[in-house]
Amino acid sequence: MIKKIAVLGAGTMGHGIAETFAMFGYPVNLFETSEKMRNSVKDIIRAELDFAAENGLVEKSEVNGILDNITLYDDLKSAVEDVDYVIEATPEIIELKQSLFKEIDGYCKKETIFASNTSSLALNEMMKTVSEDRKEKMMVCHWYNPAHLMPIAELSFFGNMKEETFKEVEKLYNNVGKQTVKVLKDVPGLVANRIQQGVAREVFSLIEMGVALPEDIDKALKFGPAFRYATTGQLEVADMGGLDIWCTVGDNLLSVMDNRKEANPILRQKVSEGKLGLKSGEGFFEYPAEKISDIKNDFNKKLIIQLKTSKNYI
Repeated sequence: MIKKIAVLGAGTMGHGIAETFAMFGYPVNLFETSEKMRNSVKDIIRAELDFAAENGLVEKSEVNGILDNITLYDDLKSAVEDVDYVIEATPEIIELKQSLFKEIDGYCKKETIFASNTSSLALNEMMKTVSEDRKEKMMVCHWYNPAHLMPIAELSFFGNMKEETFKEVEKLYNNVGKQTVKVLKDVPGLVANRIQQGVAREVFSLIEMGVALPEDIDKALKFGPAFRYATTGQLEVADMGGLDIWCTVGDNLLSVMDNRKEANPILRQKVSEGKLGLKSGEGFFEYPAEKISDIKNDFNKKLIIQLKTSKNYI
């Protein structure tokens, strides 16, 4: 049974993963090499928890207790030696992850399960440096950002681990409110990111062709396909509409839709111009510096409302 957790890396994803487990009462060892990040991460988490409390996701009285569930470490051995489950959220550099897993393999209990938050690196490559016994207890557990609000978790089952080990991790994630996706084959992007990129490719193409303004294209997605996708999936939508209809429409549309195998030129141009979106103040839309905090809060508030509502999706 998984009772204690270590999260390696306190950045964007790591702190949110630690925060999530802590919200549901799990003691979490949060390892971070950067002193600056260690000194600020609890303030970041507190601000997110305070916002969550203001919007009814947690009780205000619970915030201090949640923070107390997280212990910060700058020593890797101390962070992992007594835990049951370790998940790393470090940069997407294969050599870094291989080195990290090799090191903690020597520190952890033989029963400890290892996980990576990656969605782009192969599990077999990450496992190369660990012992044969540990390979049976190693997996990908991919979260979506922001980790404490997005309810999905993609869990790998690629043939290296026993069903009972997978079930143990699946139960952990169900206990913290996640809807788990069991991924059976190690492909780049796993499931959710590949679906997302398919949608993004056509959206960027529509912009490139000047079919509609950016705000109208987003509106078409939000109140068209995404409106249904919030409560059901593509396969059920197809069944409800009729597979014969979907087959006919596919024959008519797919040949004229974007099928390129690289990023859209309009996206690449934005990047070359330094128009990176919210982080730079402009992307497809403009984000005045004085409004960025409010924009983020409005976005997260919508996610909280949707998270509460999603209990009706099941």
